[in-house]
Amino acid sequence: MSKKAETEREWRLRLLEAVLPHVLFDGWSRKAMKAGAADLGEDIERLDLAFPDGATDMIRLFIENADDEMEAELQKQGVLSLKIRERITLAIKVRLELYAEHKEAVRRAVNILALPQNAALALKLTANTVSRVWWATGDTSADYNWYTKRLTLSAVYGATLLYWLADKSAGHQKTWEFLDRRIENVMQIETAKFKCREKLKQKPDFSHLPSAKRFWRNLTER
Repeated sequence: MSKKAETEREWRLRLLEAVLPHVLFDGWSRKAMKAGAADLGEDIERLDLAFPDGATDMIRLFIENADDEMEAELQKQGVLSLKIRERITLAIKVRLELYAEHKEAVRRAVNILALPQNAALALKLTANTVSRVWWATGDTSADYNWYTKRLTLSAVYGATLLYWLADKSAGHQKTWEFLDRRIENVMQIETAKFKCREKLKQKPDFSHLPSAKRFWRNLTER
């Protein structure tokens, strides 16, 4: 029986895996790409074809593949059987643990994504990771909560990632303690928001007042 043909994504992931060990010494660079190509016995032109934008293309695939693995691992661990706070904590922990073997590559990727010319890509990749965390943990919101949840978790995930990069404690224990504190802060905010909404239900109708949404739209259209 013939061997199943390698898909384009599988091929790109195989090339990426060959480059990753060299990122430790050479960063997300063409030098690392050449070393990875040599390890595979491939021409560098093959990697240029797979990653035409070089470092940013490789980093994008690196992050998106970790997102895929996170979703699979959360499903395997039965994340939906947990309480919502435990789901989010587990999701972020799993997401970062997937990076453990390539911590220096992550550090260098963060530095590249922090460059002004890569700001849009960095924002998109973070937004995608956070959205996939919410989807994997059973979020079905479709109103304004969809946005607020993602903005809030983006801040938590970003802060925890940076803390994790600097953490040298055994098993990254200090990072998980930091994460617990950030999640606790979020839960307190959500509780306060719920109480506020309940109180507002008991107050008079303020529909006659100027529309804040209309004011914001007029302001931004100037």
